Amino acid sequence: MPKKTPEMTALEIRRLRVPGRHAVGGVPGLLLVVKESGAKSWILRTVVGNRRRNIGLGGYPEVTLVRAREKAREAREMIEQGKDPVEEKQAMKRALAKQSKEKGMTFEVAARLCFEKKAPEFRNAKHAHDWFSSVERYAISVMGSTPVGEIELQDVLAVLKPIWQDKTETATRLRQRMENILNWATVSGYREGDNPARWKGHLDAILPKPTRIKNSKHFPALSWHEIGGFMNRLRKCNGSVPRCLEFLILTACRSGEARSAVWDEIDFESKTWTIPGGRMKAGKEHRVPLASDVIDLLQGLPRFEGSPYLFPSSKGGPLSDMALSMFCRRMEIESVPHGFRSTFRDWCAESTNFPREVAEMALAHSIGNGVEAAYRRGELLDKRRHLMDSWAKFCNMREDSEGIIPISRAL
Repeated sequence: MPKKTPEMTALEIRRLRVPGRHAVGGVPGLLLVVKESGAKSWILRTVVGNRRRNIGLGGYPEVTLVRAREKAREAREMIEQGKDPVEEKQAMKRALAKQSKEKGMTFEVAARLCFEKKAPEFRNAKHAHDWFSSVERYAISVMGSTPVGEIELQDVLAVLKPIWQDKTETATRLRQRMENILNWATVSGYREGDNPARWKGHLDAILPKPTRIKNSKHFPALSWHEIGGFMNRLRKCNGSVPRCLEFLILTACRSGEARSAVWDEIDFESKTWTIPGGRMKAGKEHRVPLASDVIDLLQGLPRFEGSPYLFPSSKGGPLSDMALSMFCRRMEIESVPHGFRSTFRDWCAESTNFPREVAEMALAHSIGNGVEAAYRRGELLDKRRHLMDSWAKFCNMREDSEGIIPISRAL
């Protein structure tokens, strides 16, 4: 029986510097290639039919260890179905090339090719899906068959005008994506001239500024006065979803960061959770100090064979964003998962003396002031640990007729 390769952790992958091919475990044939320059990339070494294949899965750290294992499993599933992942990808490229040659490069083909080139930039599958789905729904549906070299101002306006007033944020992002697609087409030699989707000195003279028509809507959030009572109810619920929400609240993290958390990221000895930059909004690695309540929560979680996630779905993958949102609705609270970050921030400002920068760093917010950002390079980890310990203690309190008292004493 062949010896099973030990599974490497995300920390070991980050520290690996020895040039060569390294088996990382988790999926048979998954290798991390380290070049002399220090650059790293993933490949899946396998057999398709009678042919040996080295299937590229992307570069590191853009493709994280967790994502590399997911992509390797997907490729192996295709092989089990009798498909060749390399041939499938090449066939798609040939089909697109044939279509562009026969009909001229259409906007739809250009959008798909541009999307393929940008794929490594996306932090996760959801961001990639959002990027292309908006282009497909609003732009391709209107001018998908139009040769990309013939697209003019009126075509761009036909896409944007119907949604500019009512769906301003979507329209703004869509305009940027259309500009990217047309820039790609120009650089690739499929069109000439100015970009009709550019904003400055062009569309800004025709369309109202988004800041003038956009009505900012804040995420519904629970009052910090009510968090103790809610946590009391939450801890009586069983399953991955309530435990994930409890973890999200106690760490003040974003929904996607909690749902995609894996065991390799948790260091029980130092009581820290290291989130890779690929999953962070700012694109930078973020360390979260874990309060004792969070450690107790994690140690009480079951571990499922074949799934690296702290809070796996029934299929072994990460929980969906809708799973947490629907749970909040069933709990009948006026809050969405992201709103608990506001609850935490309001508590920091109104009920504690912790400095603003400590609270902002706990939320992994980017520093707006360039000078401050240049000088403040530390993590403030010890100060943030005190903050998160205090937050966890506060979440163990609830409001009753006699004021706020510890749940343990109240029950």
